[in-house]
Amino acid sequence: MHSGIKIVTIGGGSSYTPELIEGFIKRIKELPVSEIWLVDILEGKEKLEIVGALAKRMVKEANVPIEIHLTLNRREALKDADFVTTQFRVGQLDARVLDERIPGKYGMLGQETNGAGGLFNALRTVPVIYSIIDDIKELCPEAWLINFTNPAGIVSEAVFRYAEFDKFIGVCNVPINLQNHFATVLKVKPKNLVPYIAGLNHMSYVLNVFHNGKDRLDEIIEDVKEKQITMKNIEPLTWDYKFIEELGVYPSPYHKYTYYFEEMLKNFLIAYEKGETRAQLVKKIEANLFEKYKDPNLLVKPVELEERGGAFYSDVACNVISSIYNDKRDYQAVNTVNNGHITNLPNGCAIEITCRITKDGPIPVHIGNLPVQIRGIIQETKAYEELLVDAIYEKNLDKALLALQINPFVKSIDIAKKAFNELLIAHRKYLDYYYED
Repeated sequence: MHSGIKIVTIGGGSSYTPELIEGFIKRIKELPVSEIWLVDILEGKEKLEIVGALAKRMVKEANVPIEIHLTLNRREALKDADFVTTQFRVGQLDARVLDERIPGKYGMLGQETNGAGGLFNALRTVPVIYSIIDDIKELCPEAWLINFTNPAGIVSEAVFRYAEFDKFIGVCNVPINLQNHFATVLKVKPKNLVPYIAGLNHMSYVLNVFHNGKDRLDEIIEDVKEKQITMKNIEPLTWDYKFIEELGVYPSPYHKYTYYFEEMLKNFLIAYEKGETRAQLVKKIEANLFEKYKDPNLLVKPVELEERGGAFYSDVACNVISSIYNDKRDYQAVNTVNNGHITNLPNGCAIEITCRITKDGPIPVHIGNLPVQIRGIIQETKAYEELLVDAIYEKNLDKALLALQINPFVKSIDIAKKAFNELLIAHRKYLDYYYED
């Protein structure tokens, strides 16, 4: 047995890993991490070695007693782990390029969590998550799994519905970005705000923002007139103030795909024509990052990592882990299971919701009924997620096609079928699971 906390990060060769390492270094007094195991697969070996070497330099520079281990053997790493984090992409960025460009060829939105791209990302990813959970049940059954792997909402839905595994929390950096933005608007510290967030991953809304017991959402909505939150990985379109005022809740940046679909699609198709879809840009950003990571004189996380689009991810993951370990009972928005907390979504489904994070996991706030003005699109998206997760569990690709055809971002079932069939061929080597007896 190890003394201190053992963390295992699957997808350890990710460009995000230095931010995670920084998060653990920063919290060493409240979170006595003694071992971090960075796990990857053979295709990610070179990146794992580059990132792992930087992680070791960071730990040495910070003079903290954390051992960094690198391995391609997941089972070896998982033995007696306390927390497992997942941050991988099946097929790496080349697969994401296909997820974006093949739908684009058919005039459809290509994106890693929405539409056809998100669906194929899920088809590749969920079976791997299931196999990781099988290993956790055997090798470290007390460990919590903190998932950052996209599409985070569908991964969470798949786990809660079919994995028979309770110690799972899905995280995303959108809520923390919103909280930081609200703190700037109100000129207060982020930790003194409690936003009530409810809905689904990448489709959640802020219903209240409490500061010292007072709801200050109206002031935040008023501020939409002046300045607005943007994220590196989402087209910076300006919200219509009157629309937000009437909506009465604060949307996430991803809602631009819902409320400005035509504009977002148009911008995406321009990027597609130029060969500059998000994945193609990220490949360039990552290549530059890994060149920086190789520098033996680099001893801290480089500032360029913020361009990657996952800013504050480590804060989310590390905050959740620290809150469980220390039974902090503080408020954080995470993906967890609905059990009457949102009454017009099914019990047992995955929701993104503000929770108190305790030693026993997240305790969601009670929301009750979602307001009518946002209820419909959330329910429509949840129906798509449920159908897709059923298809994955049943290994039923016909049902997966149906899920795509009823997806809110799909406007033609025939075009959806063409894109689906081409994506099926393009990703065939990652889809063996669906062809097994």
